[in-house]
Amino acid sequence: MKRLFPAILACVTAIALVTGCSSSSEEGQPTPPPAPIAKEPVSKEPAQPPGPTGEKKYDKAPEMQIDKNKDYQATISTSMGDFTIDLYEKDAPITVNNFVFLAKDKFYDNLTFHRVLKDFMIQTGDPLGTGIGGPGYNFEDELNNGHKYEVGVVAMANAGANTNGSQFFIGSGKDVEGLEFSPNYTIFGKVTEGLDVVQKIAAVPVKPNSQGEKSAPEQPVTIKTITIIEK
Repeated sequence: MKRLFPAILACVTAIALVTGCSSSSEEGQPTPPPAPIAKEPVSKEPAQPPGPTGEKKYDKAPEMQIDKNKDYQATISTSMGDFTIDLYEKDAPITVNNFVFLAKDKFYDNLTFHRVLKDFMIQTGDPLGTGIGGPGYNFEDELNNGHKYEVGVVAMANAGANTNGSQFFIGSGKDVEGLEFSPNYTIFGKVTEGLDVVQKIAAVPVKPNSQGEKSAPEQPVTIKTITIIEK
């Protein structure tokens, strides 16, 4: 499972933020460094179990398909409204290529925001909805690409170095800035329209998940579809 963890008042209080897959198709969760008010996306889970019928799986990461000389955006339509992401195709081309491929192949359609931490982030991209699902492959990080963790940031969740897959998170509150103390999650975009929708999702009532963390939405919030815009 992939998660993000915040450190509160100089204490590393782990709050998992999940995304990305490990070498065994697992999803990782972010973990916070020992720094004041810091949070991180990290995921470390056991091997991913077989997915439900209809779950899409791939043998390997996609070949490069995007044109880095063009500008890419993504409109994510959810059960609570739409928001638009400016994708960083020049600064994180491998990650953006992966996201565009999965979105165009409808991989993300009907997936849930399985992990919600109001002042930190909302996480999605897991076909299992548990934090351990992924597309069946991993790909490398693209860190230190000139962007920072802030409200509206879009970044991959992972289970360690170079274990990105399909899970990603969106910064919904100031706590996401704590990831600057441990910048281990590839930033590949930022919300440019509809941030109010992101924060509306972040504010839904939550209950404990299977690990006991109070981050599972009481009522499912889903991605209807993702539309890629190429200019």
